[in-house]
Amino acid sequence: MYEKFYGLRERPFSLLPDPSFLYPSPKHRMALVLLEYSLMNQSGFSVITGEIGTGKTTLIRQLLNQMDRDVTVGLISNTHRSFGELLQWVLMAFNLEYAGKDKVGLYQTFIDFLIKEYARNRRTVLIIDEAQNMAPETLEELRMLSNVNADKDQVLQVFLVGQAGLRDLLRRPDLEQFAQRISVDYHLEPLNAQETRDYIRHRLMVAGGDPELYDDAASEAVYRNSGGVPRIINLLCDTTLVFGYAEQAVRITAEIVEEVAKEKRKGGLFPQPILSSEHDTAETGLSADSASSQSSTHSETDPGGQKNSGSR
Repeated sequence: MYEKFYGLRERPFSLLPDPSFLYPSPKHRMALVLLEYSLMNQSGFSVITGEIGTGKTTLIRQLLNQMDRDVTVGLISNTHRSFGELLQWVLMAFNLEYAGKDKVGLYQTFIDFLIKEYARNRRTVLIIDEAQNMAPETLEELRMLSNVNADKDQVLQVFLVGQAGLRDLLRRPDLEQFAQRISVDYHLEPLNAQETRDYIRHRLMVAGGDPELYDDAASEAVYRNSGGVPRIINLLCDTTLVFGYAEQAVRITAEIVEEVAKEKRKGGLFPQPILSSEHDTAETGLSADSASSQSSTHSETDPGGQKNSGSR
């Protein structure tokens, strides 16, 4: 609707996790560097957490795009409390047959797959998104799966991505053994005011538009009404462009942003912002293992059991 009016090739503030729009804030750069470090050094378990909408899934998509050709990747894109048999989901993620097999059969199928990949000089990476929904017993079962690793090589690497509740879950006393195996962890905070301003400019430029479309006051208003959460920034900015187009406004002003925020709050669904601190903290735990090159075949599952295969 508004793309032609504002000289845009595409919508700059889509809610889809598109890595081509990834804004490399210091927080997101650090998270990505730690993920890359974990891959290169064959860390066993890595954990990335953050509040809803802070860009965790976009980071994972970027990591998948960067992988070389000798890493096999399975992605479980969602979890829930009635998750069911972990091994079935794991086999589904790697496009392996799981129907009609008992637990021993499922386990043997996965072990044979890992050994086959290792014999081909390939590493296997399992990525679980929305991992905060997993039950403690499921996480413990995942830890037991990692026991296949032997000698100096990690046959299986696991990345857990989730909301802040995942960190609380991993602090449980009954998951102490699991927590001790986490080599890399990072908590992704919302953007601050300056980062929000740069985020808006970045996405406008990627979409082929004018980075000055939002004046400083408008960017500040976006920050105040979004709390620096990228997903809410996108939601707010996309709607302000619709309002701006309707008003034939050549620039997006703070008044337009406030008008949009007010309209959205009338419905009661738009969240009240919690402004981020200018001083962000991150917890990391590192271990140095031997480096290795990477690649990926990627098979994604959704909680409905559908599979989408692709390669990177």
